[in-house]
Amino acid sequence: MTSYVIEADGGSRGNPGPAGYGAVVKDAADGQVLAEAAEAIGVTTNNVAEYRGLIAGLQAVLDLGGDGSAVAVRMDSKLVVEQMAGRWKIKNEGLRPLAAQAGSLVRRLRVTEWTWIPRERNKHADRLANEAMDAAAKGLTWTAGGTATEAGPATGTRGDDGTPEAGRRTATKATKKPAATGQTDLLDAGDISELSGPTASLATAQQTARPAGTATGTGWAPPTRVATSLLLLRHGETELSVERRFSGRGDAELTAAGLAQASAAAERLSREPYRLDVIVTSPLTRARQTAQAVAARTGLDVEMCEDLREADFGAWEGHTFTEVQRRWPAELAAWLADPEVAPPGGESFATTARRVEAARERLAERHEGKTVLAVSHVTPIKLLLRQALMAPLESLYRMHLDLACLSLIEYYADGPSVVKSFNDTSHLR
Repeated sequence: MTSYVIEADGGSRGNPGPAGYGAVVKDAADGQVLAEAAEAIGVTTNNVAEYRGLIAGLQAVLDLGGDGSAVAVRMDSKLVVEQMAGRWKIKNEGLRPLAAQAGSLVRRLRVTEWTWIPRERNKHADRLANEAMDAAAKGLTWTAGGTATEAGPATGTRGDDGTPEAGRRTATKATKKPAATGQTDLLDAGDISELSGPTASLATAQQTARPAGTATGTGWAPPTRVATSLLLLRHGETELSVERRFSGRGDAELTAAGLAQASAAAERLSREPYRLDVIVTSPLTRARQTAQAVAARTGLDVEMCEDLREADFGAWEGHTFTEVQRRWPAELAAWLADPEVAPPGGESFATTARRVEAARERLAERHEGKTVLAVSHVTPIKLLLRQALMAPLESLYRMHLDLACLSLIEYYADGPSVVKSFNDTSHLR
């Protein structure tokens, strides 16, 4: 009896934006492609498109092998994989009907695994989704083989998932396709020590497409766990940073050099291996300008997060360290000695830490399994790194972060967090 593998993906150009899905069914024994499905589905979110890709793949297996067919499901959507495996709750009301539809198909099959795979290993399904979206953008409809036809009323029957049968290809077994060439970028290494900078969903560097339950290496952690990746980007240069002045709640703008730094970071983050899902930013202008530069290159919207704003330095705002030392020597000494002490009229690091931690918890819950870019300031970024390392608040005084630097923290569903990169400025060289 033939066993099958589903590889499915979905995407949205804007999230929400014009969206589409792709799914491919392969023979588990030899990897031969047996069926493909793809469709543009209008304006919706990445997650909806990913679920639609899964549904199309499940229906294609039923069309090929019928009820009781054995199938392994592999996707680069951690959210869909974990929710369908029953390990994560479905908190988004809009996804529950899709999960229920997928579940009804799953109950007719024998699903042997739910496995997250890196995007690099899901290129076929990703290509199909993009072909469908490209065709729709031209007023055409995707058909098998990556061709497109004039859009119009669907002809023929529809599958149980509502997908026109014309958008699905079933192939008879013929000769094997040549084996895919090995991945050559740094994510293929599987060794974190070989990574030179932060990478979106850097858990991919530890991933292979092994079925769940298998493990190799040190045995310290299962190799198939996937993180919520939090990329931390400090804003670019301002006049206050040039003059080394306290810059907290004041709303300084980026200098020309700061705008160039933001552009360099944006160019880097718009390339592979980065795949941002969400951009959030402090509401202060210098951070918003930096975030907008990335948004312009990636097509993502920017969400404001009030709790990612810089610490309030109160009376010290706009002063140099030397000026503060001369005018407030006792207050400065107390502030440097104790994170619970606030500048006159300002905010202590301990108070800042509580709101930054609240922001982190919201982001990790709301965007579980995704790659989030947070554009912020030196104090909130240090506090997030400190929390991930379980270091004392005093560790803030032992960190240095350059303007427009990138750092990366990965948060795992079972609790641990790992700092993968710190103060990376390679894009500025």
